[in-house]
Amino acid sequence: MRDELGAALAATVRSARAARGLTVTGLADASGVSRAMISKVERAEVQPTAALLARLSGALGLTLSELIARAETGSVRLIRRAEQPVWTDPATGYARRAVSPPVSPALELVEVELPGGATVPMPAGAYQFLDQQIWVLGGRLRFVEGDEVHDLDEGDCLQLGAPADCAFVNPTDLPCRYLVVLHKRPGLRGTGPAV
Repeated sequence: MRDELGAALAATVRSARAARGLTVTGLADASGVSRAMISKVERAEVQPTAALLARLSGALGLTLSELIARAETGSVRLIRRAEQPVWTDPATGYARRAVSPPVSPALELVEVELPGGATVPMPAGAYQFLDQQIWVLGGRLRFVEGDEVHDLDEGDCLQLGAPADCAFVNPTDLPCRYLVVLHKRPGLRGTGPAV
């Protein structure tokens, strides 16, 4: 992670936590992430993984891509491809591009490239306020949703069910590209203006 993004991400997590009136302990309780780790994230002392950021963003009422986009771009209505924030998970190489501007409180488009053989787990809490669809643009994706396993090929589109612990798995040696469409349900936390 670039130093500037790490510092911006730290400030964004700290700001989102404060905007929701949470202490570090409160965020730890809500996310299942230790207070020590949250403090390290907020001081930009660690490179957080996708799973860790998903836990924090879910507890903050934000999507992972919204958290990253806020860190990189603030509030803009047009983001050209060259300016779209891309975040890469240091543990898996999973690259997440925030396609849509972060100003919409209800809708997001996220393009993901998942390296061959990679697995990225996500906790149910990261999805508790979202409706989502996954559209495979290229390659193969195995999406594990609780006890259900969905094998998706290029062109397949899946509507996610009720929030469950899940995993994005690339069962091949080739990269997989997919688009995630996220819609925040009205009236739930995280639908307010950008922090």
